[in-house]
Amino acid sequence: MNTGEMRRVTLKRSHRVLAGHPWVFSNEIAESLRRYSPGDLVEVYDRQESFLGIGYINPFSLITVRLLTRQKETIDNGFFRRRIGDALHHRERFLGSIDSCRLVFSEGDFLPGLIVDKYGPCLSVQFLTLGMERFKDAILEILDEMLAPSVIVLKNDSQSRLLERLPLMKEVVKGALDELPVIREGDILLEVDPLAGQKTGCFLDQSESRLALGGILRGGRGLDLFCYSGAWGLQAARRGAEVAFVDVSETALSQARKNARLNSLEDRCSFHKEDVFVFLKRQADDGVRYDFIVLDPPAFVKKKGKVKEALRGYREINARAMRLLERGGILATSSCSYHIEKADFLEMLHNAARDAGKNPRLLEYRSQGKDHPVLLSVPETEYLKCVFVEIEPL
Repeated sequence: MNTGEMRRVTLKRSHRVLAGHPWVFSNEIAESLRRYSPGDLVEVYDRQESFLGIGYINPFSLITVRLLTRQKETIDNGFFRRRIGDALHHRERFLGSIDSCRLVFSEGDFLPGLIVDKYGPCLSVQFLTLGMERFKDAILEILDEMLAPSVIVLKNDSQSRLLERLPLMKEVVKGALDELPVIREGDILLEVDPLAGQKTGCFLDQSESRLALGGILRGGRGLDLFCYSGAWGLQAARRGAEVAFVDVSETALSQARKNARLNSLEDRCSFHKEDVFVFLKRQADDGVRYDFIVLDPPAFVKKKGKVKEALRGYREINARAMRLLERGGILATSSCSYHIEKADFLEMLHNAARDAGKNPRLLEYRSQGKDHPVLLSVPETEYLKCVFVEIEPL
């Protein structure tokens, strides 16, 4: 891989980069952006001509430069082999030998713009930025060499690619998906569709929290809301609970049904195609009560300017859920919106509890699993909030 001669980028302000953040925004660059070709490697300097790192540039993106390294080194196959090897070692060290996890988490593994998820013998890979896409062939070759997967899927359908002026596409680039991979999460089996499923096929970031909730549930009657493939509710059903799975998507419910059959848990499961807000209102009107509820919605906000509106939505749906819980019932509630901060999420839950006439006791505050590492210098790498509370009346 020939990186060629690199142009320089001079920063007007460099405090964020000096503090460890890998992003440079367009208004922080002294030179005219017309000088640069999208996807090219650049050397980054401050106004005092001090070297800050090497990254790739896209003049059309608000995040114009993403740093790959703070060293003067060649960005070649050896560089990516070392970085991917470091990411694999992190998983082996802290997770041991498991058949499914996120192997590469973009900035969290110092490879901005690259996502690699492992589902047994299948890899699902996303190139989110033009700069990382330039190294696609080399990275796929390295992944194939290091992991020898039976199947590699390119899941390049994230809307963030449009901001980079990249097309949306999905394809199998190695092997065939004649049979979908089946992964194990604790003592539950889950079929994953890496090509047609949401994200890369499964929400791996909640895996540790699903197992943690399963560890504190003992039978009862509960809801898995926004259930997708049913991973939360099946952990409860395995422990003797009766679970109603609710999602507005028939495709999601179909996958949840398949997973219930896969685990021989159909007799403990029911499935409801309905808007969750409407379902909760109807259950309240009917006076139905539950022992636990899982509330794991899609992101309510993707832009900072919509935070207040999103918090109102979270407050309403959490209040509706709390009203349906018996005394001592458990609510597992989440937000995957980065723009919702931890303090705001907890305050929202407090307000939702007041609306519902409840006084919840915090059992656990959780975030994404260890295969989604958080860099303290990059707050954007910590996006998931997951809270377990025990419901008590006011």
